[in-house]
Amino acid sequence: MLDKFHVVGGAHVRLAAANCDNGPMLVQANLRFCEHPARIQALTNGHSNILPAVQRLERQLHALARPWHPRPWPDDSRRALSTPGPGSITRRKSVPLRVLEPLAAARIMDAMDYDVHLFTDAETGDDAIVYRAGPSGLKLARQYHVNPPRPQPDPSVLTINPRPAPVSPEHAAAARLCEHGLPFLFYTDRDTGRGHLLYRRYDAGLTLVTPAADTAAQ
Repeated sequence: MLDKFHVVGGAHVRLAAANCDNGPMLVQANLRFCEHPARIQALTNGHSNILPAVQRLERQLHALARPWHPRPWPDDSRRALSTPGPGSITRRKSVPLRVLEPLAAARIMDAMDYDVHLFTDAETGDDAIVYRAGPSGLKLARQYHVNPPRPQPDPSVLTINPRPAPVSPEHAAAARLCEHGLPFLFYTDRDTGRGHLLYRRYDAGLTLVTPAADTAAQ
């Protein structure tokens, strides 16, 4: 398949599986397509059943080979991680935030097969996220500003969350996500004033994404 789409350099595949042979297995494939990073992630039923991952990779490569259009939503092929239950932060990721227009951030989100992506909004300087939600399937949330973004080529593609991000300490944000069964939570960290992204993992733990120290908010 990689040869069919002229993928240079192959793909790095990572597997995370349950201890039993027929338990779920998480497949992640990272590659470069047209000189840009790309990724897919798929949950399979059983260690020998990689078809869902192969199908998702093929759909991803087809999409990347065409002019960008928002990924279909809802995504029936991916289980939503939105069940209430306990959880603790098991991974922390400090990442340099790129300053982007919202639709540019959405293109990265699609290429990396994310459901939410943290960036710094070019128009306002707020830390912000784009994420999958109704009614159009693509939504923008900023730390403070709730005004619509600058005119887009297709205004119907992107809607704006009408509420600013909540201000919260880390422990309270994690408790809120777990109590309400949220797949992710974007909030302004009370100590740093930066936008943080907390999300549920397939292993039921939580990942916290924070801006790298050398990427100051505008």
